[in-house]
Amino acid sequence: MQINLTGHHVEITEALRNYVDEKFAKLERHFDHITNVHVILNVEKLTQKAEATVHVHGGEIFADSEHQDMYAAIDSLIDKLDRQVIKHKEKTQRH
Repeated sequence: MQINLTGHHVEITEALRNYVDEKFAKLERHFDHITNVHVILNVEKLTQKAEATVHVHGGEIFADSEHQDMYAAIDSLIDKLDRQVIKHKEKTQRH
């Protein structure tokens, strides 16, 4: 799984990159057909925003999350993606 990490008005520190990698590793444990991920971290005044497009076998999954803390926004993003990935996995297993 390849992770592309982009920052808008925010510096992507090593700690932030490691945190994102660690969280997406959790996603990959649930569904191993993830080819690549594009994560955008954005800061708008007081709001920290994290959004991601996950390319999976048979489609794309998108989610975004906003919070005052970037790490909390990433956590929330992963939770949303996790639910969508599990739903996608169940759909593909039925066919």
